[in-house]
Amino acid sequence: MTTKFDIEERWPELFVELDEDQRRAVVQSLASGWHEGFEPTREDVENLTDYARGAIDAEEYRRRAHAAARRVSQHTLV
Repeated sequence: MTTKFDIEERWPELFVELDEDQRRAVVQSLASGWHEGFEPTREDVENLTDYARGAIDAEEYRRRAHAAARRVSQHTLV
């Protein structure tokens, strides 16, 4: 686990189109998970920022999240 939560510094391009409220909501959501041991990937951040700015709906967000979870679980089983 990284010792510093620097999600906006790692992928600033993903936050460009968010307004301040959207940005804060995304950062808080990711920070909450990070404090519990979740290490967000670029894909995780991209999916959440896409959802926050309205580029995808809740159904697409869930589809992407489930697909990512399946990839991770398949990788850890190998």
